[in-house]
Amino acid sequence: MSETLERVPIKVRRPDSWPDIPAHVPLNLVHELDYLDVNTLADPFAGTKDIYKDLPPVFFSPFTRPMMYKGLWVVTRYEDIREVYQNNDRYSNAGAANFQQLVGETFQSLPLSADPPEHGKYRLLLNPWFSPKAVSVLEPQMKAVINDLIDSFIDKGECDVAYDFGRIYPVKVFMDLMGFPFEKFEDFLQWEYAILHSFGNAEKIAWGVQGALDFLRGFIEEVRKTPNEKLGSGIVHGLIDGRPATEDEIIGTMFFLWVGGLDTVAATTSLMFRRMALDTALQQQLRDNPSLVPEAIEEFMRMQPLVNSTRLVKVDHEIRGVKIKKGDSIMCYNAAGNFDPEEFENPREFRLDRPANRHFTLAGGSHRCLGSHLARRELRLALSEFLRRVPPFRLKHDASMDVYPGLIAVPRLPITWS
Repeated sequence: MSETLERVPIKVRRPDSWPDIPAHVPLNLVHELDYLDVNTLADPFAGTKDIYKDLPPVFFSPFTRPMMYKGLWVVTRYEDIREVYQNNDRYSNAGAANFQQLVGETFQSLPLSADPPEHGKYRLLLNPWFSPKAVSVLEPQMKAVINDLIDSFIDKGECDVAYDFGRIYPVKVFMDLMGFPFEKFEDFLQWEYAILHSFGNAEKIAWGVQGALDFLRGFIEEVRKTPNEKLGSGIVHGLIDGRPATEDEIIGTMFFLWVGGLDTVAATTSLMFRRMALDTALQQQLRDNPSLVPEAIEEFMRMQPLVNSTRLVKVDHEIRGVKIKKGDSIMCYNAAGNFDPEEFENPREFRLDRPANRHFTLAGGSHRCLGSHLARRELRLALSEFLRRVPPFRLKHDASMDVYPGLIAVPRLPITWS
């Protein structure tokens, strides 16, 4: 434990992982970011329910990510999070999700790592593929995938809804959209898990990155020779600001979509079904009133903020009197902001009549989730079709209650029905 750390006036649970605290950070603002540990709660994000009483609205966490940051500021109030997402003069996405640096790559993850106005050039290439109109075209195929999966277990009276359904359905939709071969499904999930869930293990992350990049570069060469109507081919042969994309832009865009397209909807789906298996009244309410499904999806997303986004500070400034320096990293703690009582009435209550549900689960500002329309449609169809075809369900009596309030979510969720 460093001398600096010994002077931090709080209880330290994991001192071995702490870096030295920067000189400009007041020690009374240093706190561990430990609200989202694995738990067995019906609401897995309830760990942050007392954060506004326990901690200041702006604090410094020693949380470390290899090649990205060693400690970061954390904002927890809704208004501060919105400011960070929307103020492109103060905050940058440069270097975001650049896992590829671990294997010596220098390309950027696009469009995520690009700031306006460059960011808009890459979005122009991709937006048509994720528009409401384009998503509507995909709906028959999404329904077919959903019902094929339900057919595989409907007569058994039980299934592992996380592993047999949520894990497969959105990934299959994404792979078809991109033109990826479905036989790579298990490889994709292994690489993705290594990248996103190795908790700072640089060697495992690098293994996942290298596996994904080797595949993607081979895939790029195939569609370069043989164009098709899929998004992957559209990226390889697309124009950015009126010119052909460079090799770095192609692999950067492809890798970003690959990282972002495999986990989020799958994790949200498993948490959604877990809540309904535990809250049978809510499940029945949605069965009785299918028209409430869109509102339910927004509330599921608000109450299940899987990702807390990080930005790079561009200029010295203050937030609520706290001095933030150029070069610092700052996290938008959506797991707190989505439950800010100043923005959401009774924020820990699941409400189907919640007005103006402007949550941050899909981030915000110019970098708001590119696939937001697709994600919403996938979740709505999954919920609607499952409730239409599968009788009232509950957790199996011996099912584990363990849940991770993040992208791991619930890897296994056995449910049963009569």
